[in-house]
Order: sequence, then structure tokens, then C-alpha cells
Amino acid sequence: MSTIVKRSLKFSGHLTSVSLEQEFWDALKVIAKKSNRSMPDLVAEIDRDRIGGLSSALRVHVLQSIQAEAESVDKKSAEPTEVS
Repeated sequence: MSTIVKRSLKFSGHLTSVSLEQEFWDALKVIAKKSNRSMPDLVAEIDRDRIGGLSSALRVHVLQSIQAEAESVDKKSAEPTEVS
């Protein structure tokens, strides 16, 4: 069972607290690193585009990132390979 972790983040000039499962925090850290952004920069971007609560928006962003990565892998595996 996942533990909910509450973190305070400062972004877009204000401080806010967000509660997420540790796995989502870990995934957000990886996403931020892969895109060469800080966690506050990533959260600020997600916050600007969100509809609904921030915690939900962060979870959906993680899910969409995983789905996009899976689709990319599927497309690569579907491409014909060259035979030499």
C-alpha cells in the first residue's frame, strides 16, 4: 500500500501543499529530470494547464507521460527492421 506524502512547493510566486503517493513524487522527479526542468517548474506548467485539483492534475500528467512513452515504444517495435 502506498503512503501519501504531503510536500510544500513554491512555484509561480506562491507556496502550496500537495499530497500524493510517493510513487507519483518519484515519477514527477524522473519526468522533470528527463525534460531538464526543476520540479517547481514542472508543477508550475501543469498548474497553468489544469482543470480541477492540483493533485489530480499531477497524477494525470504522470499517467499521460507513461502512456506517451509506451506508445513510443510500441511504434518503434512495430517498425520494420533492416536485415543485412
